[in-house]
Amino acid sequence: MSGVLEIERCDLDVKSNSRNHHTELYGEERLIVRRGQPFSVILHLSPGSKEFKPGETSFTLIVETGPLPRKESDTKASFSLSDSTSDTEWSASASSDPSAKTVSVSISSSPNAPIGVYSLEVDQNGQKTSLGQFILLFNAWCSRDAVYMRSETKRLEYVLAQHGQVYRGTHTRIKGKPWNFGQFETGILDICLKILDDNPKFVSDADKDCSGRRDPIYVTRVLSAMINSNDDRGVLVGEWGEFSGGVHPGTWIGSGDILRQWAESGPVRYGQCWVFAAVACTVSRALGIPCRVVTNFGSAHDTDANLVIENLFSIDGESLSSDSVWNFHVWVDSWMTRPDLGQEFDGWQASDPTPQETSEGVFCCGPAPLKAIKEGELTKKYDAPFIFAEVNADVVDLVRLANGEFVKFSGSTKSVGQFISTKAVGSNDRHDITHQYKYPEGSKEERQVYEKAQHRNKLEQRGEEPGFHLKIKLADNMIVGSDFEVHAILKNNNMKDRTCNFLLFARAVGYNGKLGDSCGFASDKIEIPSGEERRLSLKLDYDGYGTAITSDRLIQLSAITVDKETIDFCKAEKTIVLDEPELEIKLLGEAMLNKPVSAQLTLMNPLPEPLQDCSFTIEGVGLTGGKPITAQIGSVGARQEAKASIEFSPTAAGSSVLLGNFDSNILKNIKSFIDIVVKESNF
Repeated sequence: MSGVLEIERCDLDVKSNSRNHHTELYGEERLIVRRGQPFSVILHLSPGSKEFKPGETSFTLIVETGPLPRKESDTKASFSLSDSTSDTEWSASASSDPSAKTVSVSISSSPNAPIGVYSLEVDQNGQKTSLGQFILLFNAWCSRDAVYMRSETKRLEYVLAQHGQVYRGTHTRIKGKPWNFGQFETGILDICLKILDDNPKFVSDADKDCSGRRDPIYVTRVLSAMINSNDDRGVLVGEWGEFSGGVHPGTWIGSGDILRQWAESGPVRYGQCWVFAAVACTVSRALGIPCRVVTNFGSAHDTDANLVIENLFSIDGESLSSDSVWNFHVWVDSWMTRPDLGQEFDGWQASDPTPQETSEGVFCCGPAPLKAIKEGELTKKYDAPFIFAEVNADVVDLVRLANGEFVKFSGSTKSVGQFISTKAVGSNDRHDITHQYKYPEGSKEERQVYEKAQHRNKLEQRGEEPGFHLKIKLADNMIVGSDFEVHAILKNNNMKDRTCNFLLFARAVGYNGKLGDSCGFASDKIEIPSGEERRLSLKLDYDGYGTAITSDRLIQLSAITVDKETIDFCKAEKTIVLDEPELEIKLLGEAMLNKPVSAQLTLMNPLPEPLQDCSFTIEGVGLTGGKPITAQIGSVGARQEAKASIEFSPTAAGSSVLLGNFDSNILKNIKSFIDIVVKESNF
């Protein structure tokens, strides 16, 4: 063949390709496509160029990614024109319009190609011409891709949805909080790719790391390590105590601000589990991996990996334990196949970016198949035993006697792993997915799985036993700022009358189970006849608990009875989540594209004291310019109304969600949202 095509320019046809690849939300500045699916580029030939003749004219296309592209690592591919594209490997076909001097080239990437930024060039007999760059993502729409998801409605939710709900509270008071994932906001995809390039595996062996990016298992594990900053310059610094020098974790309402801060100045202070998980969800969806945020209520942290949470107490009720049960814990599930384990373990995989325990020497966790967790297949990687314990550990309460011996006095096989929750597909409702993680508590299957997981204790199905039975009863309408009374009720089912010490403690507690200051204490020495009940009451005044509680608004109640004569020790525990005031958001007018409109935010201060440093913040994808807008309103009197109007100008037409947040020196992180439809301007 003599001569070559003289290419004047290459049109990457971004608009058409983006529409076909479900990437139009990233914008039209560059070509972003999903793997395993054809995309087209148009070559414009110079007027004097030779004509392209199908079947006769040929050239080679070369795609490369990473700093050290190699065919052996699948980071470089060369392929010539064929009659049609292949759905299993890199391939291309072409057609021409002689009158327009254009050649349309259809390129199909391999469904197993590494994701990332690619260069594209054409090679004609050794003469190479750059055609530009494109970004390749995982493809949930491609049946040969490891992240393929059959349902279109689920793809819309788990890949394309930019806002969602993160569940917090306790299993009896589950509260959904809105979150802006914002994976399509300007610059976010570049930051997500930067996270991959900043991970220590890339730094130590860029060739191996870039090659590994073909595998969503590998990418998910890298993200689990990089969302926290414990072993690297990852995205978030975890903190569960003192928040000076940073942002309180409860203040965040979206991932975009966090990711932009990280890209500009390194690890962001501060995060807790729901922030780690929400950011991981943003990055996963941005890269094309279907992902959901999951909350587990009554989440066990098993420090010694024996699948038992051992609560150890002294004879005076002092805790001696390192194991703990968090009121809730949040992680993510990602959707993918598991060729390393077998088809039966395909589907949702749990991974946890919150730094708790190390895995292969690094603070990361997962991905572990939900099927392996449910069936007790704890040899299946990664970190299945730890996640199994989070949702299905048994709890044992032990008291240490004066001679040093530990005696079991109570326990539970049902308190860990309750109401495992995620946002429902296509709505803001809560979807309970406990059945995907475990068999029903107390069922034959659940106990068989637990025994298979080599747990030492077997389920004992029994009714009410002889001995003391202790429970805690709460008041109604426990809103922060109010005074209320709680009760511990002790029933004596022994054959004999008993005398015992009766204690009721109230302490502030964080969502991670870390106890804070005392909120109140009551005690009595009681005589309780056989078959009768006695009650110990404790009044909780705002003056007593207001300065002790954290922004989680949680109070842990612990009732303890001690019969020192018979060494009979009994304990009951319950966590109160105080109701927060409602934040009302109202749009003042109609939302029009590029036209200012105001949102009115209102909140009633329920406290018998004024609030200082009060502010309202709003944020919304396509509404607030990619960053929060805050209005400072100063102080608000006791039992008075806080109000502000915040103006914003929508930058994108269509449906969106406006998130609101109220913050002050005492009441923090009160959140709400409204749905907004932005209309096109008429002029």
